[in-house]
Parts: sequence; structure tokens; C-alpha cells
Amino acid sequence: MVLAGSRTLSAGLRHRAGRLSSRLNSPYSSQCWRVVAYYSTDAPAAAPKKSEIKVNGKTYTTDSWFNTPRKILEATSRKLHLQKDHPISITRQIIESKFPQPTFKSYNDFDPIVSTVENFDSLGFPATHPGRSKSDTYYINASTLLRTHTSAHEAQLFRASASPGYLISGDVYRRDEIDRSHYPIFHQLEGARVWDRTKVPNGDVVKAIYDDLAQLPTHNVQVEDPNPPHHAERNPLQEGHHTAAEAEAVSAHLKRSLELMVVEIFSRAKQAAARQDPNYVDEPLKVRWVEAYFPFTSPSWELEVYYQGDWLEVLGSGVSKQEILINADQPNQIGWAFGIGLDRIAMLLFQIPDIRLFWSEDERFLGQFRGVSDDLDNKLKRFVPFSKYPACPKDVSFWLRPTSAAGGNDKRGNVHDFHENDVMEIIRDVAGDSVEDVKLVDEFVHPKTGRKSLCYRVNYRSLERTLTNEMTNAMHERVRNLLVERLGVELR
Repeated sequence: MVLAGSRTLSAGLRHRAGRLSSRLNSPYSSQCWRVVAYYSTDAPAAAPKKSEIKVNGKTYTTDSWFNTPRKILEATSRKLHLQKDHPISITRQIIESKFPQPTFKSYNDFDPIVSTVENFDSLGFPATHPGRSKSDTYYINASTLLRTHTSAHEAQLFRASASPGYLISGDVYRRDEIDRSHYPIFHQLEGARVWDRTKVPNGDVVKAIYDDLAQLPTHNVQVEDPNPPHHAERNPLQEGHHTAAEAEAVSAHLKRSLELMVVEIFSRAKQAAARQDPNYVDEPLKVRWVEAYFPFTSPSWELEVYYQGDWLEVLGSGVSKQEILINADQPNQIGWAFGIGLDRIAMLLFQIPDIRLFWSEDERFLGQFRGVSDDLDNKLKRFVPFSKYPACPKDVSFWLRPTSAAGGNDKRGNVHDFHENDVMEIIRDVAGDSVEDVKLVDEFVHPKTGRKSLCYRVNYRSLERTLTNEMTNAMHERVRNLLVERLGVELR
């Protein structure tokens, strides 16, 4: 049950609560992309109706909703989560090892282009949910988009009911800010486990769940879980669907399953640290459960891990909302679900400081993980940084359009007529992964006219080469021109 949202480790389930919060030329372009007449070499303009694009062998008709840059579409063929010896794939491999077949079936190759029905409607997103906006989501047309979460495939798996449990992993897409921990493409893994009241022995689903729990391994990690299994106000039972005993049994199975997964991940992280650093000081691993709110699970929890002196939020989870199972024609099933972000887990596991590195094809990066997939016990190790090239920061200042609500003219207007994500997309279109981060460094409102001025600092720094002033000046001038062309701003 992973949904797009903030790039915390529980990026999945947060989006459902409404708490919303990148690449140089690809060698895969000839395989997945056919340029059509209206498309520029840097980024898409507004697509005229009844134009076509071809992505991964499939043809799609675009319309005025089309806002997906060429570089994003090219990346849909990369599938880092399936690339052997890639840190994202290794992380997926470690997690999947704790959810064995045949109880759990893994789905890792669903097409990332889905319908709005799959991505939003099947999960109950209201029509006004901010996740549907063009400022947050990459659209092909009004009814087709790049999935914002792997939960876009959830309803079909519940309906198929091919196994008691499933795991889904994949690349997901969100327009977002630019820095070392955010990228418009990231990877999620979600899982679910169900029991059918009509198929368990004697119809006793509580006993069946506890019997399954007894078959799970144990661990010796300290667990803090001070709250009750459910709470009428903070973490309610799904009255009319689950008894207290059923919810408590499902919760117990969920927590043991996810504790085992997290212990596996962080135990391997500690082993990798100790293997490389003779002065590494080990500390006991601790985990804790924190009550949470997610619209499609209840009761719900986040799992945090105490690691390297701090509590880290790792995942979101809970007892699946019965409405989802009922809508999938499985009214007799009850169970749990969780969601976890693979990129940040991999950054922690391998100590990777910049999310752009995942998309690098530099042998200095990829070569460090060669052979790990086949020998996790002996070859898993932390990333060793290679030369860091110099940064070249440049500022761009502009007035917002005087007729825009964001510009201060009409506060009752459409607040989405300017969105920071649009600035980020222009910069990505021009410079790709040659930008390390972009920060808003100044904001000014004219006292007489009420117009708003913004100043962004673009920190140009390539992971693979030194950028000359001439190169950065050319990119920056292109950024400035596109800001005017696309957003109608007035440069200062």
C-alpha cells in the first residue's frame, strides 16, 4: 500500500493522507521514445490534441494534460530495481528474502504508465485531491499518467487473489524539488497479507493468524511498543468489519513480519560498516512502533529504527481498510499492508550521499557493487565516494506575473497559476543531473504594487565531470529564457 508523497521512508502511505510534499541523455532513447513534431529537444511544450508519443513500444495519444519531459519518459525503461548489482535492486532483494514464496508472490515488472482510475479512483482519491494536479503528477493525457505509487496495481492483485500475500516493487514518478535526497523518479515496495474467513480451519480466523504468527522466526532486538493495539480516538478499530480480537491478531502478525524485515536490513548495514571500518563502534539495534494515520489502514503505525544515534522513520503500515477488499470482490478477507521507499533505505544501507548517483552509469559507482547480489554475506559494503567535482552556483531572480494570484494581484485566484515544481522541471529539462540542488534564497513583496519577487540559487555540479563557466553559463541562460517563455515571469 505504497503511495506517492514525501520522500520519507514511508513515502507510500503518506500521500493518501494528503500530506504531499531526476537525468542526462539516455542510451535508451531509441528503444522507448519516438520524437514527434511538437516536441523540443529539451522538454515538452503544451501538446496539441491528437498527437502521439511512443513509450516502451506502446503508442499513446496526448492532449493538453501532457506535461512529461522526454528525459522522464526515457527513464521508464531503466528499471533500476531489477538491474542486477544495483543498490536499489540489492535493497529489494534483501526485503523480498523476508517474505518467502509461496505465501508471498512478487510483482516487479508492472508498466509504470497507468490510468487515472488505477492510480486514483480505485483507491478512493477524491477529484479535488492535490495529488491529481499537473503540478504534482506527470500526465500523458487526461486519463493516463506515470504512476505516483505502486498502489496503482493494488486493486487488481486483491481481486486476483493469486496468493495470500504479495509484494510490488517499481519505479514511481512525482514532480518535486531538486536536492541530494529528492528525484522525480524513485522506487517503492509495498506488501500485503490476507486471510479469508471462509477458508481457514473451522472459520476461526483469529486462531489461523496466530498459528501463522507462531511459524515466523523470532528476533532479539529491543522493541518499544507502548500504545494499545487500537484506540477509539487515536487509532480506531474498523467497527462493523473487524472484532478487537481480529484486529489484534492481524496487528501482531504485521509487526513481527516487519520487525524481521527491518532487523535484516539494518543488521546487514551494520555488518557492512564493520567490514570497512576497523574502528566501527556497534550499538544495539532498537525499533519502536508509533501510532499513525493513513486513510486506507486502521489501526495504523509507523516503524522507526534507532540507528547511528537517531530515530529514523522506516515505513508505514496498518490493518487494511475493509472497503478496499470489498471493492476488490474479497469481502471475506482481512489483512495488513505496508509501504517502504527503496531509495532512502538504499542510501542508508550503502551510505550513498546523493540520490542522483543511482542513475549514474559511471563505472566508479556501479563497479563498487558488482557481485553483491550473489554474495550478500561477504560482498555487501558501503559506498566509497570518488572525486567530488567543484560546484558552480548561479542565481536567477524574477517577478511573478502581475496577474497571478501567486504574484500578489488576486489572492482569491487560482493558487496553482505558479508552482515551484514548474521551476524545478525547467531546470531539470535544461541541466538534468548536472544540478545538485536548487534553493529559494530570497523572497520580496513590493510594498506598493504587491508583486512578488523570488530568487533561486541553482547549484550546478556534475557527478561525473567538471563543469566550466561557459557550460554553466549556457545552461543558466537557457533556464532564464524558459522561465520567461513558459511561466511568464519578468527577470530582474
